[in-house]
Amino acid sequence: MKILSLFMALLLLAAAAPSRLSAASAPGGMELERFVLDNGLEVVVAPQRTVPVVTHMLFYRVGGADEEPGQSGIAHFFEHLMFKATSTRESGELAAAVAAVGGNQNAFTTEDFTAYFEQVPSSALGEMMAFEADRMRNLVLDDAVIETERQVVMEERLSRVDNEPSGILGEAVDSTLFQNHPYGRPVIGWMDEIKALTKDQLTAFYNRYYRPNNALLVVAGDVDTATVRRLAEETYGKLERGPDLPPRIRTKEPEPKVERIAVLRDERVSLPSFSRSWFGPATFSADGRDADALLLLSVILGGSERSRLHQELVVKKQIASSAGAGVSTSYRDYSRISVYARPLDPGKLREVVQAVDAEIEKIAREGVSDREVEVTRKVLASGLVLGRESQMDRAMEIGTTLMVGGTVEDVNGILERLDAVTAEDIQQVAQRYLAKSRSVAAYLLPQGAEDPV
Repeated sequence: MKILSLFMALLLLAAAAPSRLSAASAPGGMELERFVLDNGLEVVVAPQRTVPVVTHMLFYRVGGADEEPGQSGIAHFFEHLMFKATSTRESGELAAAVAAVGGNQNAFTTEDFTAYFEQVPSSALGEMMAFEADRMRNLVLDDAVIETERQVVMEERLSRVDNEPSGILGEAVDSTLFQNHPYGRPVIGWMDEIKALTKDQLTAFYNRYYRPNNALLVVAGDVDTATVRRLAEETYGKLERGPDLPPRIRTKEPEPKVERIAVLRDERVSLPSFSRSWFGPATFSADGRDADALLLLSVILGGSERSRLHQELVVKKQIASSAGAGVSTSYRDYSRISVYARPLDPGKLREVVQAVDAEIEKIAREGVSDREVEVTRKVLASGLVLGRESQMDRAMEIGTTLMVGGTVEDVNGILERLDAVTAEDIQQVAQRYLAKSRSVAAYLLPQGAEDPV
């Protein structure tokens, strides 16, 4: 299951904080402690003793962008296979153990990592560690299991992408936006390549990446570091360290020079919609300051009902039923910025598109006010405080930050980064990154609709 939206939002909120508050005094700041086992497993503990529950989340540094050519979807395939039998446990034992204590469990795959989690009473933490340590190295990859899960993955692709107009268009936008970088490949994989994955390829992938020195364990909730260290040594600590993996060097996306357009007409679509997407710098890249400015820009432009797009298109002109913007920052290599709108009257699609573009051009030309910047900081800061009350959100934020290039210090240290962003910075990133010539415009239209451009 790919559940990006929650931890994307967490990273966005984590990047904002009230003005000039240190990490220790900032609202929502987390107590964190990190250690590394002898076999290379990295562990971060985030105590939160409000209820006797713990979130145990194991991250592997491998995702869809790390796959070999021709093997798209293999990282996501393992998200399914890992719930099957090991050489010491039957399939379904983990699910039964979690259910027996009233907990919940799941997994998700992204472009940059794969994660597995359980949320259980604190007393069950050691048992969850034992289960995860067991399937890290003892998974049974036989032909029957592989074929059963292959059918499940193919059905998931059919339901989420191939049989869903927005899924088809979204996949086309990704592959158009990222023409050279592996973010253009779907995490779920191309259907023909899912069908062609072999047992040998799956076994090699498992033995390469599912190792303690390629993993991060985050434990949040009713715990203390001494207990987590002891339990981790008793379970994960018994596993052998794997071969050291080489640096994750990926192809770069060339600077786009031509506006690209993706159009899908489908009989299942009743009302048209429009989006425009760009890629930008990653949060923990050399241009991370620009990523911070793009976050504030996206909120001012279309992050709420108070935003410019909503106020102009929905409230004032009343030509759109919805309009907004967002930025996804939970990636190692690039962020992604998008705007969208849906016209009230299908015949006014072009007018809506022109109005969206006009608001972007206005910010690039005239900038934003200091007041808008300050209000946006406060909104994001309050969201951070509320979000970190959830130990699941805490674990996701910590793990995602470390998986995409940040450090433990960045988890709390990032709280001050946006305080340095100025209105001038926001105007400059609008000019630098949101040009039409860098974008992919996407139109989802009813069958027989006129050409939108």
